[in-house]
Amino acid sequence: MSNTYDILVIGAGPGGYVAAIRAAQLGFKTAVVDREHLGGICLNWGCIPTKALLRSAEIYHYMQHASDYGLSAEKVGFDTSAIVKRSRGVSTRLNGGVGMLLKKNKVDVIWGEATIEAAAKGNEPGKVTVKETSRGPAPKGALAAGSYSAKHIIVATGARPRAIPGIEPDKRQIWTYYEAMVPETMPKSLLVMGSGAIGIEFASFYRTMGTEVTVIELLPQILPVEDAEIAGLARKRFEKQGIKILTGAKVTKVEKSADSVTATIETTDGESQQLTAEKLISAVGVVGNIENLGLERLGIGIERGIVVTDGLGRTNVPGVYAIGDVAGPPMLAHKAEHEGVLCVETIKGLHTHAMDKAKIPGCTYCQPQIASVGLTEAKAKEQGFSVKVGRFPFAGNGKAIALGEPDGLVKTVFDAKTGQLLGAHMVGAEVTELIQGYVVAMNLETTEEDLMHTVFPHPTLSEMMHESVLDAYGKVIHS
Repeated sequence: MSNTYDILVIGAGPGGYVAAIRAAQLGFKTAVVDREHLGGICLNWGCIPTKALLRSAEIYHYMQHASDYGLSAEKVGFDTSAIVKRSRGVSTRLNGGVGMLLKKNKVDVIWGEATIEAAAKGNEPGKVTVKETSRGPAPKGALAAGSYSAKHIIVATGARPRAIPGIEPDKRQIWTYYEAMVPETMPKSLLVMGSGAIGIEFASFYRTMGTEVTVIELLPQILPVEDAEIAGLARKRFEKQGIKILTGAKVTKVEKSADSVTATIETTDGESQQLTAEKLISAVGVVGNIENLGLERLGIGIERGIVVTDGLGRTNVPGVYAIGDVAGPPMLAHKAEHEGVLCVETIKGLHTHAMDKAKIPGCTYCQPQIASVGLTEAKAKEQGFSVKVGRFPFAGNGKAIALGEPDGLVKTVFDAKTGQLLGAHMVGAEVTELIQGYVVAMNLETTEEDLMHTVFPHPTLSEMMHESVLDAYGKVIHS
């Protein structure tokens, strides 16, 4: 078998394996290199296994509140090892599925750690050296380490947890999301450093399972990228559940003992306090995996730890591309997947255009769920828009009441001059499944009039999306 390919992808996460499959569909001879696990962090240690954990927590919550639904459940409890086993089993199943998809599409899998030795030049293909790895067992049928060539090399190496100097994770008392997903026992107390999606999801999971949780956020608002009104409502729900939240606060020092950590926390107004807990989760963002790839030697542009691209995956060095987390925010699996498709379709010469990052939805799968797309109300005003804002509460929706989920809000932001939907923001039950409706609307450049004349089914939670639009223009019916 020839070691020369049309496209070689480094990294088999969501961006990488999707790019490889699309490349194969377009007729390219394609290979993907990975050193640890097909499906990347998202499938193995991120998006998917955390949702499995959160599902267990959700069921446990409902069992504890069975009487609210006219039911009875006695001696409700849980088995931590069984919860973790189920979560890992879900990831294992999907990991195998990625392998099957690659095989089905005739994409070669090369197992090891890749370094780009040279980019393609003229008729000479680019060169990649793959070294053996001990990080994970090679999937069946994977090609061995060695030297490979490709006309086009796509870097899709993802990201890893950011470490704060002096508060580096040790896998025992100080955790990243890796350790937080596989606890041997549920800690009695937990500090969560960072209130982005990762921090809040783990705070929600562990609190539901009975852990005393404190979230520490440097900025004045939790969930900093979300609309302030939505984040404020979410905070009230979290605090009602018993999660303690400190905003405008920073962990400056951590001292460890045999069975606990003590964090020194300083607030922006100069106050200081110490909090002790069994574990601390560091959830202060991620950094791109750009090391040991040969990027600097090739002169590939890197800024603030990410590879610079033109929006279609192309770097400043012809024949080398970058997609997904390593190519910058938003660091989301669905962004990486779409970027991978755009990149290979651009290589093929198809008509493509750079992704509009303002139309990429974000979801946080805590209790309550949070979902959003586009501009927040504040950002829209900052950009000079005159806005019309609509709101509709879950308490006014029949399906939400029937589900026993009356707490939540749907908020829409429109350009008052044109009726363009600028943003949509939600907090409440199942909003992560609802947000795609607004995403589609924004991509189709739908106006408020189109949305008003759309018939939403009854009884559904989606009716609140309609009512929120109506509210923005003074036509709301059920509020």
